Amino acid sequence: MSLIGVARTARENAHAPYSGFKVGAAIRSSDGGIYSGCNVENVAYPEGTCAEAGAIAAMVCDGSRKIAEIVVVADGPSPVPPCGGCRQKIAEFAGPETPVILASLDGAITRTTLGALLPGSFGSDHMERAET
Repeated sequence: MSLIGVARTARENAHAPYSGFKVGAAIRSSDGGIYSGCNVENVAYPEGTCAEAGAIAAMVCDGSRKIAEIVVVADGPSPVPPCGGCRQKIAEFAGPETPVILASLDGAITRTTLGALLPGSFGSDHMERAET
């Protein structure tokens, strides 16, 4: 199954009783592992979990730490990009050149990169402290 197919399948399992907006994500890690996630809403809206965050958690739980490619699938009028928080979560495990594929249920696909979605991202190099 393609990475888009994995994300579409994950989307079907989303728990979105409040918004009705189901999202699925799939990651191919640098070691070839495939991980998926779906959005999980909570009655204490917006305290849910995004699909991208779920896929990242599954990858990390399995011991992988590098995203080679990520796909996000949603049923919007056009392909839906990750929210700002998820862009930063993806950046923790991916470089600016990492492919991000956005797909809608009707087959529309947008190909971009993390760097295009999150220019000037905050990274671990910002955490380095100057020696005194």
